[in-house]
Order: sequence, then structure tokens, then C-alpha cells
Amino acid sequence: MKILKSILVLVLIVFILSIIYILFNTFSIRSKQLIEESVEKIDISSLSIERFSSAIQIPTISPEHSSDFDSIQFNRFNVFMQNTYPLTDSLLNHKIFNKYSHLYHWKGTDPKLKPVILMGHLDVVPVIEANRAYWKENPFDGKIVNDTIWGRGCIDDKIGVIGIMESVEHLLREGFQPKRDMFLAFGHDEEIGGLKGAKTMASYLADQGVKAEFILDEGGTITQGMVPGIDKDVALIGTAEKGSVSLEISVELEGGHSSMPARETAIDVISKAIFKLKSNPFPATISKPVEGFLSYLGPEMPFVNRMAFANKDFFQSMIIGVYEKTASGNALVRTTTAPTIFNSGLKDNIVPLSAKATINFRIITGSSINDVIDHIREVVDDERIKIKEGNFNTEPSGVSDTEAKGFKTVQRTIAQIFPEALVSPYLVVGATDARHFNELSDQIYRFLPTRINRSNVKSFHGLNERIAISEFENAIRFYVQLIKNASGEESGQ
Repeated sequence: MKILKSILVLVLIVFILSIIYILFNTFSIRSKQLIEESVEKIDISSLSIERFSSAIQIPTISPEHSSDFDSIQFNRFNVFMQNTYPLTDSLLNHKIFNKYSHLYHWKGTDPKLKPVILMGHLDVVPVIEANRAYWKENPFDGKIVNDTIWGRGCIDDKIGVIGIMESVEHLLREGFQPKRDMFLAFGHDEEIGGLKGAKTMASYLADQGVKAEFILDEGGTITQGMVPGIDKDVALIGTAEKGSVSLEISVELEGGHSSMPARETAIDVISKAIFKLKSNPFPATISKPVEGFLSYLGPEMPFVNRMAFANKDFFQSMIIGVYEKTASGNALVRTTTAPTIFNSGLKDNIVPLSAKATINFRIITGSSINDVIDHIREVVDDERIKIKEGNFNTEPSGVSDTEAKGFKTVQRTIAQIFPEALVSPYLVVGATDARHFNELSDQIYRFLPTRINRSNVKSFHGLNERIAISEFENAIRFYVQLIKNASGEESGQ
């Protein structure tokens, strides 16, 4: 009995100490949000809105097949950029790469300071012809209806390109010159890998010996009602992005007439392999960028959520369980598995000789393409299946520091332009052109100054892409203030 009592007392002491430790962590975490004075809003001319509409009307589509590439439209966009932004075109050093990607160099007054690179892409994804009937407005009319601009590229990513160009033209009209050099890099093929655009420009800058203070591309946004436990807007700054690999799995077996099928056909084998992979997902984990997400938003949460976020070692399984319930949350905590293409068979009465499927994996920080291939081999466990890598595969990016100048500059600018929004680091689950710029800086951030909510989150790459005019106006204000903050200019707008 004495031993049992001693054990119970020990368990009670451990329990009490654990509660004290959990409560101490819960009440000791402090907000990481910046409090900044809002800057005076600059007036945005109606001509800026018209120019944005004009940019959307040029269908700079990156097609699936290179033979469908429409060079006429990209040449139109070249002319649009030159004619619409005459000060930027004439006062900045402007180079064009592979005919359609634009790199502008804005000389600063202090050559000892590292430059800043602002990025965007001018190409858009196609609009599926069968879906055009479901668009409320023509996707390439750039139509303005009441307070909203409609069209492909409104969000992804002409708001970034035109927002930056409008801000630079505005500052040049005011006679502003930054202290540090600024580069504006706009690729024309981000939607199909960025090999001719962003990658070529990044190689050029690397050859010139450019080392940037920080780089800002698209990626995170200002989310509304999309972070569990938080009612406020949350501005998500991507400090890392997942890797991506598309792998083709294939098998060849004896075919024949469908009246006498073998016990197992090629389609059976590939179907079983896909079923095994979907039934055995990659392990979930809280990666470094997600740790940053928890530490920045934890102090802003209600008590129970705050307690969990402040003690992630105790509550990791619970946190992961919550995020696994949604597609977007699940993508934050594991390498995802998405079968996207299945090919086999030519005729309904012939058992095919072969079958193959393409599976896209988005790779979590800390893992690798080799880890994915090893996982497939272990889970499928079938030597008959061959594995082949596709194109445009990338490893997960490094994780940029939230204490570095770049993050603080972006965070400060958000606080000045969007004072109602909380700010947090974030893991970008898609791919951006920023991945081609890894050699130029270890401070690479991904943020587009526009609000995304459940009503429009599926519109880019989907139906009825649109943006409120006020969002575009605030994007211009954001980039104006970011350039001032990044260049060392301390005054407001």
C-alpha cells in the first residue's frame, strides 16, 4: 500500500507540475504584433483602375502545350508596359528576357546597401472553354461592375505586377529615389514553371553578383475567417514554400481479350498502388514555418487555443488533428498525395498491356523528393511498378528568418496599411517564382496585399476571378509604403 500511495503521490505531483508549466507558458506568451501609426492614405486615380482593367484584357495565358503559346498577346503586354508606365520605362534600367519577362533596376543613392527585389508574374492560367458559360463576366474583359473588377489575373497575379508598377510610377512622379537599389522582376511563365522567365532573370542577377537584402513575391495573402479560432483578418507572410514533385508510376503486364481477363491486370496493379498511397499518408508534423505560425497567432487566440499553441509539445497531436480536418490545414502539416492523371486502355473489349498514373506530391519542409520516392517504394511494395520523375520538380525551400529586416519591413508595412490585420509567418503550399531566387538571398518572403476569403479563394485558377477596387487601391498603397520602408525612408505616404 505504501508503494501504491507513493506512486499516486508522485503522479499527482507530476500532474500538478504539468498544469503549472502549461499555465505558465499560456500566460507568459506575448503578442508579436506591431503597433504602427497608420500612414495617410494616398489618393488613387481612376486612371489606375482603368490601367489595371486594360492589363486584364490582355490574355497572357501560359498554355499547357507550348504550341498553343500566343506570342501576340505577350507582345501586346510589352507595349502596354512601355506606354502605360513611361517614367518607369525611361528612368529605370529595363531589360527583357526571353522576349517577354521584365527586369527593372532602380538605382539607389547608397551603393553600400543591399538591394531589394520585388517580384510578380504577368502570365495567367487558361480558362477552360467548357467553363466559360459559368463565368458571370467575360474572363478577359476586365469589366468593372460596381466596386469590383472581374477577370483572369485579377488576383493571380496581375494585381501584384500592376500594383508594383503603379506604385513606382507614383513615386517617380513625386521625385522619390530610394536609398538602396530596387529590382522589379516580372516573369512571363510562372504558371508553367518559370524556367524562361524568373529562372533566367535570377541567373542574370547572380552572374552580376547581386545579393539582396530581401525578396518579396506572391504567396501569402490577407485571409478573412480562414484561420480557426481567429475572427480578425490575418496577413500571412510566407517564410517558406513546399517542394513539389510529380511522379509517374507505371506497370506492364500481359493483356488480352476482355472475355478472358487474367486474375490481375495492369489497371488493377496501378489502382491498388494508388489506393495504398492514399490509405497510407505521409506522417504529419509541425514544421519550422508552422511553428512560427503558432507562435505569432497563439497569443491572439481564445484561452483554450492559446494554451494549445503555447504548449505545442504537449498538444501537438491535438493541433495536428484539428488541421488535418480541412484540405488547407492538412496541406500545412504533411506532404500531400494527389493522383492527377490516369492512363490505360483503348477499347472496351481489350485488356490493356500497360497502365500508368501521375501523382503530384507537395513536400513539407524538412523532407525531400528522395523521401517521397522511398515512401512510394515502401508503401506500394511491388517491384513490377516503375517510378519516373516528371518536369518542374523542386525541393522544399529554406525557411526565412522572422527576425530579419525583410520580414520586419513587410510586417511593419502591413501594420501601416492594414492596421486591423494580424500578421503571421506561414508555409506556402503552392509553388512561386521565388524558388528560382534562392542564390540571391536567404530572406525570401511571399505575400500579396489582398484579402482572400471563402467566397473568392477558389476563383483564381477557377471560376469568376475578381477583386474589389478598394483591394487594388490598397495594394498600390502597400507597395508605395513598402518601397519607402525598405529604402530607409521613415516618412509616411
